[in-house]
Amino acid sequence: MTYALDSIILQRDDNIECIVIDGESTDATPAILKSYQEKLPIKILQRERSTNWVTKTNFALSCARGEYVCFLHHDDLWLKDRLKTMKQLVDQFPKAVLLLHPSYFLDNNGNNLGLWTCPLRPTPEIINPNLMIERLLTQNFISILGPIFKRKAALSSGGLDESLWYTADWDFWLKIAACGDTIYYPRPLSGFRIHSSSQTIVRSSYAEDFRDQLERVLKKYFVLWEAREQLKQRVYKVAAFSIDVNVTLASATHGQKAKFAGILFSFLLLGPSGWYRYFRDSRIWERVQARLKAQLSPTKK
Repeated sequence: MTYALDSIILQRDDNIECIVIDGESTDATPAILKSYQEKLPIKILQRERSTNWVTKTNFALSCARGEYVCFLHHDDLWLKDRLKTMKQLVDQFPKAVLLLHPSYFLDNNGNNLGLWTCPLRPTPEIINPNLMIERLLTQNFISILGPIFKRKAALSSGGLDESLWYTADWDFWLKIAACGDTIYYPRPLSGFRIHSSSQTIVRSSYAEDFRDQLERVLKKYFVLWEAREQLKQRVYKVAAFSIDVNVTLASATHGQKAKFAGILFSFLLLGPSGWYRYFRDSRIWERVQARLKAQLSPTKK
């Protein structure tokens, strides 16, 4: 938590609203938060310990007052000048609803495990909703702490879906992207920490529920997405394959039976254009490579 709070202080920006949701912590969390209230304009709000991160995040959104909002989980961090850079983008593109940047993958010790990028043009330019949805349907390539977005758009579209424990952020970014233009800044401005004890990693062991979460989001936005039918079918084929890959990798990670032969056969059926779309939009190599490095990273003593 101190890494996250220190990274906010590093921004040297007094014109922010910092809302912290504490789930009835029994450790040193309350004392740490209190000690930072002299350094940051922190508003501490309490929720039941059993409440999941999606519900807590929606509660924070409802309490926020700023025009733009962003998320920062307790084990992640912002890099220097993150807020300054994003504010400049807001000034440059005031009509954009969603503005985002890449993140570094970090291990438990804060070591850099690689980049988590987005399959978007590497220069700030307007990305319309249809293109953004097309790219996002294959795989969520946005880290939870990468974007800032208009709070009004988030609230008017219903916030995060509290029935989704794994894909709530993917669903949310698709929902926000559908509300208006997106801007992508290509330089990484945050660090996303990988660890095996996260709620989403642990619960991905429930393969059927995990697949259902992914398929619900894909089917929901595939229907809403306005595009030529031929393009939609090509994207759906790749997106369905991406779900198969995610479920297979999750099963293998948790020591369950994984059907890699079936994945290989499905991959071959995609053909060259499908291969290109999958590797471009899934960022599969970035995600797998970072997690393999995390397993090899020495544990801090």
